[in-house]
Amino acid sequence: MLKIKITQTKSFKPKPKDETQLGFGKYFTDHMFLMDWDAKRGWHDARIEPYHSFQLDPCAGVFHYGQEVFEGIKAYRTKDDRILLFRPWDNAERFQKSAERMCIPPVLQSDFIDGIKALIQIDRDWIPHRFGTSLYLRPFIIATGTGFGAKASSAYRFVIIASPSGCYYENGLEPIKVYVEDKYIRTAPGLAGYAKCGGNYAASMKSMAKANQLGYDQVLWLDGIHHRYVEEAGSMNVFFLKDNVLYTAPCEGTILDGVVRRSVITLAKEQGIETKEMHIDIDDVMKDGKDGSLQECFGTSTAALIAPIGELRYHDESVVISQGRIGPVSQMLYGRLSGIQWGREEDPYHWTVEAVKK
Repeated sequence: MLKIKITQTKSFKPKPKDETQLGFGKYFTDHMFLMDWDAKRGWHDARIEPYHSFQLDPCAGVFHYGQEVFEGIKAYRTKDDRILLFRPWDNAERFQKSAERMCIPPVLQSDFIDGIKALIQIDRDWIPHRFGTSLYLRPFIIATGTGFGAKASSAYRFVIIASPSGCYYENGLEPIKVYVEDKYIRTAPGLAGYAKCGGNYAASMKSMAKANQLGYDQVLWLDGIHHRYVEEAGSMNVFFLKDNVLYTAPCEGTILDGVVRRSVITLAKEQGIETKEMHIDIDDVMKDGKDGSLQECFGTSTAALIAPIGELRYHDESVVISQGRIGPVSQMLYGRLSGIQWGREEDPYHWTVEAVKK
């Protein structure tokens, strides 16, 4: 068990009153978790403090060379007031893999989870009650060592902050519109596409801004070699349903190995839906969209859970999927997955973990 020093705030923030208007990342809880690293002591000084800004040297490595990683995980309040985490060990494992790729000393999986549980324990009252809402936790590591030179930092800080959140997209389960990027790429084999690091997201923002200007909600990325095979949709993995078979891109080092992606594959098989991980040609997707054989399309992520995709635009052509409405498989998977996460359905896979004791 990680030893954590706790300093409680003396000035509590007002909590949001309307749980239908939480948004995503608008509010932050009273406390934060911190832990530091140096070569002599390793990871040390685990602590919870009042939420605050912290001061960094202008020459800190995170500012100049982007050495950082992050995660996203949610805590859910059940009807009987239990607090659940969903597959936290998977997030902890991915956090380690991201850190190793970015040459950052990895945090022990047990310390990662202990830090999350401790923060939830002290800020439990911030977890909303309404079904579909949650406490979104953002663990991250930044390079704090100083000095120029493109090399690994001499010091790091591990931080966890938390935000009571509603739907990632304003319209909830209403299908989103997705723009297929045909000029830029998100990553390529041998790069850090599987790592959850800021550089992957920063490089996508130009395309995202263009998509938004055109009236689209998200960007679908193609592979970096052939520029034709579907990889992932912005901050989401993506699935296609055709002939009652579910297709998704394989995890070969260029896409995020999503926790919800893994769960959807398991739940689809549970329901007798064949699932194939394979390279998906965007030309085939557009053709299937035009002739109606593409039954459904949706994205998956911790933040959005299931995001139905109702329209795809590639070059100057657009296709509408499932008549622009959420399809039955997307709806079923959302219901099954959210039911497990919020403790309303049986969890035969033991995915959920109680975060705190009453």
